[in-house]
Amino acid sequence: MDPILARYQALEDKILSYAPDLDTQRMFSAFTYADSAHNGQLRKDGSPYITHPLAVAEIVADLNLDPDSVISALLHDCIEDTKATHEDIAKRFGEPVAALVEGVTKLSRVHYTSKEEQQMENLRKMFMAMAQDIRVILIKICDRLHNMRTMEYQSPTKQREKSLETMEIYAPIAHRLGMQKLKWELEDLSLRYLDPVGYKEIETELAARSSAHEDFLAGIQRRISQRLQDANVACKVYGRVKHTYSIYRKMFAQNKTLDEIFDLYAFRVIVDDIPECYNVLGCIHDMFNPVLGRFKDYISTPKPNLYQSLHTTVIGREGIPFEVQIRTWEMHQTAEYGIAAHWKYKQGMANKNLGTEHDFEWVRRLLESQQDTDAEEFVRTLKVDMFADEVFVFTPNGDVKSLPAGATPIDFAYSIHSAVGNRMVGAKVNGRMVPYDHALSNGDIVEVLTAKNAKGPSRDWLKMAKSNEARNKIRQWFKREKREENIATGRSMFETELRRAGLKLEAVTNEAVLSHILHKVRHGTLDELYAAIGYGGTTAAKTVAQVQDELQRLGRLQAERIASAAKTTAESMVIPGFTGGGGKTPKHSDSGIIVEGLGNCLVKFSKCCSPVPGDPVIGFITRGYGVSVHRQDCPNADPDRRKPGEEDRWVRVSWVEGGLPNYKTNLELSAKDRDGIALDVAMVLSAAKVKVTALSARSMADGYAVVHIELEVKDKEELASITNKLNNIQGVYQVVRATGK
Repeated sequence: MDPILARYQALEDKILSYAPDLDTQRMFSAFTYADSAHNGQLRKDGSPYITHPLAVAEIVADLNLDPDSVISALLHDCIEDTKATHEDIAKRFGEPVAALVEGVTKLSRVHYTSKEEQQMENLRKMFMAMAQDIRVILIKICDRLHNMRTMEYQSPTKQREKSLETMEIYAPIAHRLGMQKLKWELEDLSLRYLDPVGYKEIETELAARSSAHEDFLAGIQRRISQRLQDANVACKVYGRVKHTYSIYRKMFAQNKTLDEIFDLYAFRVIVDDIPECYNVLGCIHDMFNPVLGRFKDYISTPKPNLYQSLHTTVIGREGIPFEVQIRTWEMHQTAEYGIAAHWKYKQGMANKNLGTEHDFEWVRRLLESQQDTDAEEFVRTLKVDMFADEVFVFTPNGDVKSLPAGATPIDFAYSIHSAVGNRMVGAKVNGRMVPYDHALSNGDIVEVLTAKNAKGPSRDWLKMAKSNEARNKIRQWFKREKREENIATGRSMFETELRRAGLKLEAVTNEAVLSHILHKVRHGTLDELYAAIGYGGTTAAKTVAQVQDELQRLGRLQAERIASAAKTTAESMVIPGFTGGGGKTPKHSDSGIIVEGLGNCLVKFSKCCSPVPGDPVIGFITRGYGVSVHRQDCPNADPDRRKPGEEDRWVRVSWVEGGLPNYKTNLELSAKDRDGIALDVAMVLSAAKVKVTALSARSMADGYAVVHIELEVKDKEELASITNKLNNIQGVYQVVRATGK
């Protein structure tokens, strides 16, 4: 018999073993249709292309999925790679199969990219397909698994690209669907190409110790089996060494050797019912010494991906710790195959409902959480929501809540309801008051204290919350309740980031480019953009990067930077009383600055940051101009932006008492544009009895006004006092230290 036909016959026999009412004629028709459609196409290894969809169908059948899923696996590349159409497949095999094939085809166009915006869009499409029919992603995972098994025929670049995509996207989704067996293989195959040296090192060491591993596993397995047999427990016991990527993560993330891996071995005991699980646990703890703090009961509190087992780590006579997992046969199927196990244990449930039942509500929550969320934030938090370890905590009523490891009371409050989180004024853990950033532990009883007149969440909560769900609900609150504040905060952050990029706000508000920039950042007005930055829907850094890209496309980036640079004095002002390089060099104490390692030298204060006493400062030795003093937080003093070879020119400097009576500095005030704003500023400065050397105001195109102030103060405290008074002027939303004019 032809080898390909023989493989198909084996596939059909496999399906008949769990679906005896299979329409074999329809299944064979799908195989011949795919074979004909791919006729003449070859795989990279030179084999007929039909071997790939056949292999994917075999993996799908291994999961015991329904016949429609297997047929869709056979046809999954037809629409994308052949002349076959959705309509033709629907006519021959039914609309459900055509919809599955179409869904998998769309996911086939998902490509890993470093551009988070594109990656988020790809993930969003994937989750939408999952929400409509979970079988789409199951088939796609099987497709990716076979591609990874045959990755040696691809180029090194393609190997790394696909492996990274698999590790970042497909393995986490397989984990979240509870498909541990496939997840482990995907991780191991990806690691082979992402870190071939590390992978080979572990594989070589495991191979060298294989005999010792087998002896240990066989000995423990024999002892457990004998003990449970004596206790009349019907069970299956087997042991294994943890998979390669699991070992890799522990070795390289924790800088450990293979000998230091705490739970290298794992044993499974599979029994008939739940009471027997706890009976076996007692036997295991009687046989071996349990390790304190290493027992987890996932039967009473299942993981979000449906996983259930008892986990305990024990130490035998050999002094080697190992893990024992105890579960029922149904739990075992769910642990290995996740959602796919539903076809075996829930035959009465319509397949169309699999993507909509309560157990998979997390898919819809992920879809909701990507709305109004910055792409980079969404992609970053995806791993927390899908791949992180969980902690299980209790409400005061005894309900269990599953949260990401490291979750805080903020995450707990928002997991109950948005209103609970928004009204939270405190939290108790195990009856004791705790701060908002308290990390919750397994078994904690958490009580949220609320008040009707609560002011709502703080922006700091965005940093404390660990779950994407909580952060998204906090952002939604700020978006809805604090629009004016968001606009002011966002504008400030946007301007600051523009300055770091060497641009002025005028570069954006210019009529010639404003409409192009707003289209690029996907906002209708500047206020909408500011608000999005303010509530965390996007970041100022990402937005400015988009602005630079658009200015570059329009051919204006360099011109705007030159114009901005022309308005900023490059180096600094000389200390008062010094008239030029040929004059008398003052002593270092005359400026109020001590320069370590240097005697009398010229000191000048950089106008890029205008330091005053109280500011942490640093000095830079300029060629022919003495030491230029910067604030330590000045962008020009940022260690990451210093030029190579100039490290020795940065010196430590410090303030001394008895320096100059006053120091010049600059403030920039931003406010809603209105009549009299400059007069109000002048009156406040006059009342503060501060010497003002320059004051100018200008209206901006976006309805705001900017006031530049050059003044003299004795120290940072006096400057802070003046800043506070200016902030109290009506319409003022920000006063910041500015560059000199």
